[in-house]
Amino acid sequence: MTELDPALAARLKRTADGLVCAVVVDHVSSDVLMVAWMNDEALALTLSTRRGTYYSRSRQSLWVKGETSGHVQHVREVRLDCDADTVLVRVDQVGPACHTGTRTCFDTDDRLLLTDP
Repeated sequence: MTELDPALAARLKRTADGLVCAVVVDHVSSDVLMVAWMNDEALALTLSTRRGTYYSRSRQSLWVKGETSGHVQHVREVRLDCDADTVLVRVDQVGPACHTGTRTCFDTDDRLLLTDP
C-alpha cells in the first residue's frame, strides 16, 4: 500500500467514508473531464505514479483510469482547494475520459442551470 504524505493527510477533509472529491480537467483546455473520488491510497498513487488513480464507491476498490480501456490520464498537476476537501487534477487525457466513450462526462445537452447565451 502506498502511503500519503502525513502532512498532506493531516490537511485533508474527507467524507464520512474517507473520500475526497477529485475534479479532473484537461491540462491544456481546462475543460472539466470528469469527477471521481479518491481515498488516501488513490491520491498517494496518483502523486507517485502520475497516473489518474481513483476509488470506486460501487466496487469499493481502487481503479487506474485507462487500465483496461487504454484511455489513460497522465497527471500534470494536483491542487488542493481552499477547504482541503477537493482536489483538482490536471491531466493529459488519452482518448475519451467518460465511460460512455465521450471526451468529457459533461458534454450532454442536459443543461439544468443557466448558461451564457
